[in-house]
Amino acid sequence: MIYRVDYLPENKINPITGQEYDSSWIVFTLTCSVDNRAITGIGKEGVYFIRVSRFLNDDWQLSVGDFIGYCEANALNGILVMSESDYNDSLRKYDGHSYNESVLRKDEAPVLIHSTTADCWKSIQHDGALKSWNQLKRDLAEWESKPIGAQLGDLAEFSDYIMFGGGVSGEIVVSSKLSGFINMDVNAEYHTGARLYFDAKKMAEDGMLVRDGAHVKVKGSLPLEPYLMWVATWDKLGLKSPLSTPKIFAESADDRFRVVYRYDLLIDEDNDPVHDPESLQE
Repeated sequence: MIYRVDYLPENKINPITGQEYDSSWIVFTLTCSVDNRAITGIGKEGVYFIRVSRFLNDDWQLSVGDFIGYCEANALNGILVMSESDYNDSLRKYDGHSYNESVLRKDEAPVLIHSTTADCWKSIQHDGALKSWNQLKRDLAEWESKPIGAQLGDLAEFSDYIMFGGGVSGEIVVSSKLSGFINMDVNAEYHTGARLYFDAKKMAEDGMLVRDGAHVKVKGSLPLEPYLMWVATWDKLGLKSPLSTPKIFAESADDRFRVVYRYDLLIDEDNDPVHDPESLQE
């Protein structure tokens, strides 16, 4: 069920039930933040929240609609914290859309990034696919007892999905997984794995993408072919060793991918880059 409230009390009592929140509840708050486009996690209220800024998201109404659709499809109880007029505005703008529509929207990233450890990358290559945490748990008898996302308060059903994240977020997950705790230090040394770049447009067209109001993800498993565009590893990037920091590895990989992506486009267009500097050609 979906409920709307103007204000959410800053305590652990669910205003709908009058009792403490349980794992079936999730909250979406429309904010006026000018610093954070979107924030997710477990709040002091003891419930998982999605906070989306109306000022930093031109199509925030679509995020509201995705949240509603995702909750209804997954039997979650959702609370929308916003005015009635904003709620109605969202329903009007969302008309004709769906949380799993097979088209990449204009404000959605054309490339999705997933980071993984070196050992997991070997398994992914062997399987020829990325798999969700729950899928791996079913396939591997000695798989992890608990996903690292549980420490962030992720809902249990999130483990049914493969998550993506830009910037340094994916490397923070890898670093935290290796550390055994949430390590948000972007300059902390860790053992790099692989940073995978996927064609989001093709994934959308093939009906692979699911939206929950904050994330774009894939349920179950994702074949590497035909969606994987490029993979960054420490040796491909010319780093001295597998040891680096989330900041250095993420930025180095993204810089190299932009060059690779540009030249792939030129090749597809039969546009010979023969006049470019030798360093770029290489």
